This record gives sequence, structure tokens and C-alpha cells, in this order.
Amino acid sequence: MKRRSFLKTTVLSTLAIGFSGCRSGNKSHILTLSFDDGFKKSFHEIADIHEKYGLSACLNIISSGHLNQFVAPNEYHKDIRGDFNDWDALKRRGHEIMPHSWDHSHIARISLDEAKADIEKGLKYFEENLEGYKSSEAVYNFAYNESTPELEQFALSKVRAIRTQGDSAINPIPVSSGPVKLGCWSFGPENADKWVEEQVTKFLTLPGGWLILNLHGLDKEGWGPVSSVYLDGLLKRMIATEYLEVLPAGVVLKRTSV
Repeated sequence: MKRRSFLKTTVLSTLAIGFSGCRSGNKSHILTLSFDDGFKKSFHEIADIHEKYGLSACLNIISSGHLNQFVAPNEYHKDIRGDFNDWDALKRRGHEIMPHSWDHSHIARISLDEAKADIEKGLKYFEENLEGYKSSEAVYNFAYNESTPELEQFALSKVRAIRTQGDSAINPIPVSSGPVKLGCWSFGPENADKWVEEQVTKFLTLPGGWLILNLHGLDKEGWGPVSSVYLDGLLKRMIATEYLEVLPAGVVLKRTSV
């Protein structure tokens, strides 16, 4: 099942000002593989595979996922998660660690006040527990890529960017430092190798842009996992593509001028 409940244009569309399809350095295409949830085994392996090709992984963590109080919302979140010792260690190795909700609730389906509190709680936990983290520089990755215009606006008052379901997973490459709403697509619950290959193949035929694909674990971990063998082969091919860069979302945003 594909998660493509397309969002309508909102007041946040004004944030598109300052965007263009311009090149990033000498590259016209950027690919971000945005991995969610915080599966300990998978995320260490994802980091290892990225390092093999001189790349940084884009890893998004459920703030309370390692705590005893965490209740898995479904079978795809039942696997053992790493804790902030793991995330600090991976961050020190050069990988990007960003927030992915407090407890993976459907915050678009609860009251606005409860949803805002959920966002703030997750961000505060990151600020208190992840080395060098600043919410003002963060990408907040909505659970289930499910948001509302009100929640998007609220989150963007706290962070540099948000990632949620979009009409397209291909975003303009940012050229300004203002708040940014990033669209992505995801696929599951079955293995996503074929789907990822289709999206990347189509993207590489376009003139340019920034493709964000939301993934989860490797092999049998998580919703819509990709295989470790496929990820290894994909990254090997992507770094050989002259006009493409593979980057975490936060790194792309840091390139914009103040």
C-alpha cells in the first residue's frame, strides 16, 4: 500500500519562495534516503553501508522509542531500538540524527493542543539527550508522514524544516535559509527495493531537483524495508552518477545562504 494522501495547497506554500531548481554546486540532482524509527540493528548497518561509499546516512529517531514506557503502535515498530548512546555514537561518525515524533502517535488525529505538546516533548528530549543537537537546525519528520496545515506551521516555528507527505517527493533545491516544508513518498509494508528503484530511475531522467524517499529498516525490520544488498548496490551506483549527490536532508539545508 502506498502512502499518498496528497496534501492540498496551504498558507505554507508561501515558503516555496526562495526555491528553485538550481544546481547544488556542480550537481543538478540530490537524493535523500530518509530512514525512520530507530531500529538498532538496521541503523548501524545503514550507517556502515553509507560509510563504505563515503556518505552520511539520514536517520530519524522516535524520541521515546528506547524507553520502557514506549508502546509500539503496530507490529512494524516492535523490534528493539537503539538508545541515545547509539545515536550519539553515529552522530560522532558523521551521520545525521533527526527527530521523528515523541512516540509515533497519529498526531493529526488528536486535538491540536495535544499534538503540539507531542511535538514539543519530542524536540525537548532531543535537546536534552543528543550531543550538539539544536531544534532550530533540525528537520522534524512527521510520524506516518501525517500532518495538518496547523501542525506544519507550528512545527516550522520550532525547527528548520519539516518532512511530510507531499504531492511530489521531488522538491526544489533550496536557495534561502527560511523554513521549509519537504515532501516525500514512502512504500510498504512489503519490501521496497523495486519501488525505490522505480522512483530513482524516473528521477534521474528529469532535469534536476531533490528526491526524498522515506524508508525504514533493512531486510525484515520495519514497514517497507529495503534489503541491505540492494541499498549497498544502489549507493554504489549513485556515487558513480556524475550529476547526482546523496545527502542527508539537514546537510542540503545547511548549504543555503543566511
